[in-house]
Formats: sequence, C-alpha cells, structure tokens
Amino acid sequence: MRANPLAPKVENLTPGQCWKVLSETSIGRLAVIVDGRPDVFPVNYKVDGQSLIFRTGGGRKLDALRHEAWVALEADAVSGEFGVAWSVVVKGHTEITASDSQVLNTASKGMFPWQGVGKDQLVRIVAEEVTGRRFTLDASMTWNVPLDDTIRAGLE
Repeated sequence: MRANPLAPKVENLTPGQCWKVLSETSIGRLAVIVDGRPDVFPVNYKVDGQSLIFRTGGGRKLDALRHEAWVALEADAVSGEFGVAWSVVVKGHTEITASDSQVLNTASKGMFPWQGVGKDQLVRIVAEEVTGRRFTLDASMTWNVPLDDTIRAGLE
C-alpha cells in the first residue's frame, strides 16, 4: 500500500520505454535559452533512432538554437480511459541542417508542423539523457469539487 493513497503509482521508464512512448505522440515542448532566459516552444517532432527531429523557420527559437545548442524537450500524454499518464524529458544538443540539404527533404516527409509555411530548417536533438515516468491513476484520484453556493447558483 502506498503511503499516500491519493498519490498515483509511479513507475520509472527505461530509455527503451521512453523512446517507445515518444514515438506514440508527436507534440512536445522545447525548452531553450533565449537572451539568457528560459523559454518554451511547442514543436511537432518525430523519433529518428535515438534522436528527435523537427522542422522550424527563422525567429527567436532558431536564433537561440544557433547560439546555444543545449536543449530539453518534454512530451507527455494522459489516458483517462486506461488510467495511465506518462511524461518523458529528453536533454541533449541540437544539430541544424541547412534548408537546401537532401536530408531535410528525406527526413521531413510526413512532418507537418502546425505552422507549415517557412519551416525550412531541420533540427535534430541528439539525446544525452532520456528520463521518463508512467503514472497509474485510479478512480480515487478524480477531481472532487464541492458545490459551494456560487457554483450551485450557476447551475440553478
């Protein structure tokens, strides 16, 4: 029995399990340093071996990647139906491929960024560290919000 029965059961994922769940989704949050401060950008990525690739265009994110190549990317998912959630963080350095490279044309097939126009740079995150956790949720962890007078008045 867990010390706190309301806390989810936590399982540390192996690197292989991390790569598997990363391949089951395509949206993550890229953390970079911009002008000496942390910033986070959503990216559409693909797993490519033991690395992640995504397309981007010019702007603050690309400028930051050219200046400081160390990044972190976090991806997660929650399945209320199956009572499972997971979170994986990949830390590593980036490699930027020129827009005229054949690699970009080959690797970008099937990669559809939300803002598809002008995404002519391919960025690869070469993983140095991959960590993840899976959480098993159960019915006792559902949100229980008491009906106070304000909420009750809105429902009536």
